Amino acid sequence: MVNSSRADRRSTVGVGVLFASNGALFAALLPWYPLLTGRMGLTATEFGLVVASFAVGAIISSGLPPRLIARLGPVRVSLLGTAVLAAAVAAVAWAPTGGAFALALFVAGFVDAIVDVAQNVAGVRVQDAVGRPILSSMHALWSLGGVASGALSTMSAASGADARLHLAILAVSGTALVALGGWLIGPLADNSPSDTADAGPSEAGRRRWRSVAVLALPLVVVAICGTTVEDVANNWAALSGVRLAGLDAAVAGTAFTVTIGSQCVGRFTGDLMIGRFGAGRVARIGGGLIALGGVLIVSATSPLPLIAGLILAGYGSATLVPSAFNAAARLPGIGQGGGVTLISWLMRLGFLATSPIIGVITDSAGLRWGMGILILIGITTVALGGVLDRHGAR
Repeated sequence: MVNSSRADRRSTVGVGVLFASNGALFAALLPWYPLLTGRMGLTATEFGLVVASFAVGAIISSGLPPRLIARLGPVRVSLLGTAVLAAAVAAVAWAPTGGAFALALFVAGFVDAIVDVAQNVAGVRVQDAVGRPILSSMHALWSLGGVASGALSTMSAASGADARLHLAILAVSGTALVALGGWLIGPLADNSPSDTADAGPSEAGRRRWRSVAVLALPLVVVAICGTTVEDVANNWAALSGVRLAGLDAAVAGTAFTVTIGSQCVGRFTGDLMIGRFGAGRVARIGGGLIALGGVLIVSATSPLPLIAGLILAGYGSATLVPSAFNAAARLPGIGQGGGVTLISWLMRLGFLATSPIIGVITDSAGLRWGMGILILIGITTVALGGVLDRHGAR
């Protein structure tokens, strides 16, 4: 019994290392966006299209995760995918033009979608094995990795460090940490024979996937609400700090850090709150916070209200994506890998549209109107949050 408990704790820590490393890798790049954008002379619309290439890559790779997981297992897929992701992130710093910038982000998005599904499947399997909720906390560690890495990149950018060297060091470190996480997990997340059903669906299986996709649509919308806040944090928080609140470009990464930091706090407390109040009620409360945060951001003229709005939006979005993934793993007839892949793929379609929409609105009406998307996202979350209770209880 003691050995089993020790193995459970070790595997849980291992999954946490996977999530934290994944969060840290891409976040290392984000505080450099204002400097890279300025160096290349990109407009807001061009920047929105460039960062959308990340989502394009993710969508194109959408059919691969179930097959790869069935063949290799989620831990090995996470390790191999992270190695490629790390190389793509490091390559962004060498991009001489917007096209090269977009290509590196495309490759990063292609493999990140695979890693995302693999680590969530590993998390669901370890969660089921240990018999208690851990997935929200695992996503919290993803946010914590992003906060730590984003803060480190912000300090490096402010000190005038070379982005190429900084990102190369983070790439090597992140890959090494994922290897450590896989070793800690051990066999607990290994495939079972039933997982092969995800690898090659028949015509009947494809029809089943289409029917399940309809069933999953409300989950997808809730997940998109969560990822929209993350997309704002990734791509627009730093620019908002500069253009709306007067932050210096070298320290504008602070806006990203506080958004992901508040999301991290919300995710660490999320498992406890969901266990007590239910995923739907927690999501609806979060939607209200996102909408309130959006109001503060679009009306901000100084750093304090903008930072407060980003904190509220980040905290409010904390449980949306992990709760959607947890419910997706319970969808009938397509397996855990298939359910998580389905939500991840459809969710990233929303990611594809978010930044271009904000960019077009910003160029035509101003960044305040572009950031107003958070108000709409908050209202939508309040309306649809209850669906998480219906699916998550399966």
